[in-house]
Amino acid sequence: MQMTLAEIKATVDQLAERIGASGYALPTYGHSDDGARPHIEVDSRCYYYVIVERGQELERITTHDVDELLYHVFGNITFSLACKFELAHRRKNRDCRRLIFKHQVELLSTLSPQWGERKTQEQEQILQQHPYDDEVHTRVNLTREYRDQGYSAEVAWQMACEQHPLPGT
Repeated sequence: MQMTLAEIKATVDQLAERIGASGYALPTYGHSDDGARPHIEVDSRCYYYVIVERGQELERITTHDVDELLYHVFGNITFSLACKFELAHRRKNRDCRRLIFKHQVELLSTLSPQWGERKTQEQEQILQQHPYDDEVHTRVNLTREYRDQGYSAEVAWQMACEQHPLPGT
């Protein structure tokens, strides 16, 4: 039997409380507030997780599985919480994703070990294509210095990359 919007809201509220996200920008139910705040819709066949901004639908996830719906809801919530955590615990010359990814998995794992494992796998795929880069700020600052010395943006970037190579090169 499919859950109602009220039941989904009660579940989301309960799970949000477990990770300190009560009162956070939780989704709306049955309607969009626009502004890219997600909302949940339910009909007789499916659950829908929808993101609308400026009247444009940016994302719509359709599923028959309430666990899948909740994974997406808390994927967004935990990412926001993890970004906030990273900002408060930022480490100089460290790719911010190191803390964000770790904290997001910790939060999701608190709610469901399967969600934490799934997010870990998704993050590993991201890192295969876009590895951690702890030198990015060093390269950017060095590029700026070279540009201030009169080098073109392209040459300045190349010089910075020679001193601090891009990951995987």
